[in-house]
Amino acid sequence: MVTWFAGLFYLPRLYVYHAQAEDQISKDRFKIMERKLFWGIMTPGAIFTIIFGGLLIEYHGMSFWLQMKILLVFFLVLYHLWCGALLQQFKVDANNHGHVWYRIFNEVPVIFLVLIIYLVVYKPI
Repeated sequence: MVTWFAGLFYLPRLYVYHAQAEDQISKDRFKIMERKLFWGIMTPGAIFTIIFGGLLIEYHGMSFWLQMKILLVFFLVLYHLWCGALLQQFKVDANNHGHVWYRIFNEVPVIFLVLIIYLVVYKPI
């Protein structure tokens, strides 16, 4: 989970810098970094998080707090897929957003992280 979140925080930050890049060498470097981060770190982290989440269901049953965590993880998976779609746009130089949009986009996983940590610590009934 930590690996996945590290990627969810860092990839949009790379998008900020990529959107600001003006020379082709920098753009090509960002494409490589983004691809390696998405496929080499984020996606395996997401897969392991989902697998271990499934084991939690097996171990704890389907309590309310776990249902809420699963819902938040579902939204994180959607965010992850959105990051992948943006990756493809950058890959073909078809980015439609400016660096300010990516700065805002970069804050989305923070909200999910805070909510998930709340659910883990307090386990509301």
